[in-house]
Amino acid sequence: MTGVPEVSDADFATEVIGSRLPVLVEFTADWCPPCRQMAPVLSALAAREEGRLKVVQLNVDANPDTTHAYRVLSMPTFIVFRDGEPVRSMVGARPGRRLLAELEEVL
Repeated sequence: MTGVPEVSDADFATEVIGSRLPVLVEFTADWCPPCRQMAPVLSALAAREEGRLKVVQLNVDANPDTTHAYRVLSMPTFIVFRDGEPVRSMVGARPGRRLLAELEEVL
């Protein structure tokens, strides 16, 4: 998808729930044009916030267990996890500045 690391049902608990950093998870799909639109935004965000925020993607088609566990119905959905708990959910593509502003509220 992008240069942003992917997580799966198998490693979600380790990579997201167990992370010491807050984690932004993009629930995405290969067939989703708005998800593709977000790819450069997420790559830039991951580089800018390295050491402060972990950014990962989860393919909803390949990972139905995690997708259903968090009741993700639309793509892209972004969920921020802090200390293993979801603290913010956002649905839909958005400009990088808006995404960063929304993240500042929970970081």
